[in-house]
Amino acid sequence: MKQIQNKKWLISFCKAMICFLLFWFSTYLQLLPIWLFHITKITDSLKIYLTLFSNVILVILLVLLYWKDLKKEAIHFIKNRSSCFDIGLKYWTVGLFIMMGSNLIINLFSSQHVAGNEQAVQSMITALPFGMLICAGILAPISEEITFRKAFRTFLPNKWVFAILSGLVFGGLHVVGNISNFIDVFYIVPYGALGTCFALAYEESDTVFTSITFHIIHNTILTLLSIL
Repeated sequence: MKQIQNKKWLISFCKAMICFLLFWFSTYLQLLPIWLFHITKITDSLKIYLTLFSNVILVILLVLLYWKDLKKEAIHFIKNRSSCFDIGLKYWTVGLFIMMGSNLIINLFSSQHVAGNEQAVQSMITALPFGMLICAGILAPISEEITFRKAFRTFLPNKWVFAILSGLVFGGLHVVGNISNFIDVFYIVPYGALGTCFALAYEESDTVFTSITFHIIHNTILTLLSIL
């Protein structure tokens, strides 16, 4: 029995690592259209089209990787949509307040007033608003929830270990590529808090579609506010 459990855990861990590597290296998928169409100059608008391409391919690959589980969880979400929505709303609200509060505290010690990741997203929104609405509002939440919630939960059975580790890695990857000063490191807290709350929403509702739904709502609202 223990050998079977260890084997299942190992399989789950390996799948999660494949999922994480696909997410981490997904930007390299953009090299394919660049090579096929002999693109030499990349404008801001073209950068978003390339991001759309890589994000669509990434979502397809991640869905295929966890197809059986996602199918079951989708059915569970549809059957229990009312309770799932209530759970998601509860944890999203908590995460949002922690995110806003920690951002306010960080801003007291920084003149930047926005995370480096957020600055990068806003510059892309200016270049192609509708494209970024699809990328940031829909595709990114799906790929991130499968990677940081679905994959992590398969090999981390403990509720709080899963939630905290999922949140920290999620927050860290939103910050690590856009650090320009020491204060930027602390933006892990707001991103991580939201990620942890999404993980708890998944844990309580037992379907990743709860966290996907509210991640889409969250990102879509922020993107629309930036567009407007």
